Parts: sequence; C-alpha cells; structure tokens
Amino acid sequence: MTGPSLKGRGTPEDVWWGPGGLGTVPVRDPLAVRPPGRVVVVAPHPDDEVLGVGGSLAVWAAHGTPVLVVAVTDGEGSHPDSPTLAPAELAERRAEERRAALEVLGIEAVVDRLRLRDAAVAADDVAERLLAVLDPGDTVLVPVAGDGHPDHDATADGGAAAAARVGAACWRYPVWLWHWARPGEVALEGARRLPLPGTAVGAKGAAIDRFTTQVAPLSDDPRDAVVLSPEVLARFRRDVEIVWGPA
Repeated sequence: MTGPSLKGRGTPEDVWWGPGGLGTVPVRDPLAVRPPGRVVVVAPHPDDEVLGVGGSLAVWAAHGTPVLVVAVTDGEGSHPDSPTLAPAELAERRAEERRAALEVLGIEAVVDRLRLRDAAVAADDVAERLLAVLDPGDTVLVPVAGDGHPDHDATADGGAAAAARVGAACWRYPVWLWHWARPGEVALEGARRLPLPGTAVGAKGAAIDRFTTQVAPLSDDPRDAVVLSPEVLARFRRDVEIVWGPA
C-alpha cells in the first residue's frame, strides 16, 4: 500500500493557517506544559527532533528539563545514490550536524544512537530498544501517528508501545504531516499550540541551518539534491510548535 506523497512543495504554510487550520488549535504556554521529569525525544532521523519540537525543547531545557534524544537511525539513506558521500560518511556528518544544532538551541542533550537501518525501521525493534532506556517518570515524544514517512510511522508505533509498557507519558509531534495533509484531513483534537519566544524562534532557525546536508545540495549532481526545500522549511520556521498530548 502506497503512503502519502512526500515529494514536491507540499501544502503551503498559509493554507495551514486558513479555515479549519492551526488557528483552531488551543494555545498553551510551553512552560505551563513543561514535563516534570526527563524528556525523551525519539527521532527517526537526525533533524526530526529539531524540526518537530526544537523550540519547545530549548525553552524547557533552559528551565532545567533534562533531555535524551534517541536517534533511531543515523540518516544515512537521505542521499542513497550520492557520488559525494558514502552512507557511513553521511551518517557521521549528520550526527555532527545534530550536535551543532542542539548546541545552538542550548540543549545539553544526551544522544543515544540505536543505529537501525535508515528506510527499514520496524516498530518492534524501536520498542525493544527503547525499553532499555525509558523510565516511568519520562515524557516520551514520538512522531504523530500517520506522519507519512515509513520510518516515522514505525517509530511512532514502537515508541508509543514502549512508553505504554513502562508507564511513561507519550506525546506526539508532526514532521511530514505538514507536507502531505491539509486542514480537515487530520484530527486536531488533543493538539496544543505552543507559542515560542523570539529567542527560541531564532535559535531554532539557526539550528535548522546546521543541517547542511539536508538544507543545501551536497554537490551540483542531481543525486545530491536538497532534501528540505525552502517551502518545506517554512513550516518549521513558525513561531509556534504543535504537539499532541499535554493537558
């Protein structure tokens, strides 16, 4: 069964703020919903944690919230036919980009690399590996169900299953949902709109720019084309983030 298309420019940002869109989502102050314990962000690929909730993580971390990033894959499959970088080289580049991005956000996060194969993530593998690192007091952030990328969907299912087994809270964040869906096609019930202070918006934008292998082409060769186009990035440079889960 074919999933939603992640190609092209996707749903324009102004459509998301049109009728039935993000303006209908209840607003909560990020500090009012700050998790009481450790935040564990389960990211299918390097950059997903920054794109989805980087601004909120920065706000929470500045107020003492410990952060663990669980890197499900190393993102070595983003340019499968690249003549410039071999998969192992790309994986290490992306790990360094993540380190730099988190530093820009002021997040002293521990990163646990599961090293599952990019484009071949299985929910059971994610759940099994997460059980070794989760505690009941954690708040686990996983992609929203039906985010649209197979690795994201497997991470969503496996992460939620592991959180349920240990009794940890589970919140969800979107990444590719903004690209393929439109208002009215997704259930916004339970979503919360977290407005970000200007400092967090600026830091998140700078952090996104650290992922040079994704926001710029690796070379002039078509096989090294940009992954995150300006149209895609516009949806992550908002002054709000959307999460499902907090009361």
